[in-house]
Amino acid sequence: MSNGSLYTHIENNIATVEFFHPASNSFPSELLARLTKSFHELSEDDEVHVIILKSEGDRAFCAGASFDELVAITNFADGKQFFLGFASVINAMRVCKKPIIGRVQGKVVGGGVGLVSACDYAYGTDQAAIKLSELSIGIGPFVIAPVVRHKMGNTALRELTLNATKWHNAYWAKEKGLFADVFDSTKQLDESVKDLAQKLASYNPEAVQQVKKVFWQGTDNWNSLLEEQAEISGKLVLSEFTKKALEKFKK
Repeated sequence: MSNGSLYTHIENNIATVEFFHPASNSFPSELLARLTKSFHELSEDDEVHVIILKSEGDRAFCAGASFDELVAITNFADGKQFFLGFASVINAMRVCKKPIIGRVQGKVVGGGVGLVSACDYAYGTDQAAIKLSELSIGIGPFVIAPVVRHKMGNTALRELTLNATKWHNAYWAKEKGLFADVFDSTKQLDESVKDLAQKLASYNPEAVQQVKKVFWQGTDNWNSLLEEQAEISGKLVLSEFTKKALEKFKK
């Protein structure tokens, strides 16, 4: 259970991918690798026309990368590999032939904001506040910055990055383009996600795939870009500042 769980259910041309981890749905490396693999497989599955990404429970959507793995990093190679986890998922979502709908029921931190930004469409509840806390521990949201900027713009990226301890509420995130709509309840959230998924599943799959390519035009360099960004984080996580900051969190 320490590595969490990942389940995929396909029905009526709709694939629902659901992840879980007991630490507020955070992602250890193994779970990120499984999610990456799932997106690549679903991209090639002709039965699937649309994908819903969701997490278990009624609280946090995703707390980002595994804190336990972060504090255990002792060398650059491991550091780079750790941060490549979210890079691989974002790139898998980007090149996935099927549109991805994010179903966000609660708070989103760090890499989780990157996941939601990589969705082609996302709905949230009014509990879905977001935060990029990386700078407060001596690193930065380098790997997810390109996709956050792509979805929300450079101004939003700056606000989230520099005000690293502030929770920005779901309505702020909607205003900046992360969410298409925000709902008062998970019931309304689920109804809207289901309705959109059913409509997308009924459309011409070839047309939908071509439209998705349009959304991601100009991102062909992201495989190398996100790897370079992961190297920056991999170096910074070894810094004395970050080690001291992480020690405080451990206490």
